Amino acid sequence: MAKALVIVESPAKAKTFNKYLGRDFKVIASMGHVRDLPKSKLGVDVEGDFAPEYVVLPDRAKIIKELKEAAKTADRFFVATDPDREGEAIGWHLAEELGAGNRKKIRRLMFNEITKKGVLA
Repeated sequence: MAKALVIVESPAKAKTFNKYLGRDFKVIASMGHVRDLPKSKLGVDVEGDFAPEYVVLPDRAKIIKELKEAAKTADRFFVATDPDREGEAIGWHLAEELGAGNRKKIRRLMFNEITKKGVLA
């Protein structure tokens, strides 16, 4: 059983991270964005200070389920999305989706290069 879960954006990154991190880590790709505003309605509560209402993308429901199961068994988990706006949004959505009851286990992992030295640092 992996002690830590690492969530990256793409399967290629997951494969590379897995190679560098070893058996104590389980690396899973989120496949990009996992939530969005609903398409069938406005998506914000106009009378409730414009609070957004996000829904899990239908084609990402299976991945979210897999991530939640992996998060239950991990001692801690790292959101390792790209350090750009899109990556930060994906990371925030992942933390919100997986964070219920797990806030103390979530960490943000920053990296600027996908090399063995960069990943291990």
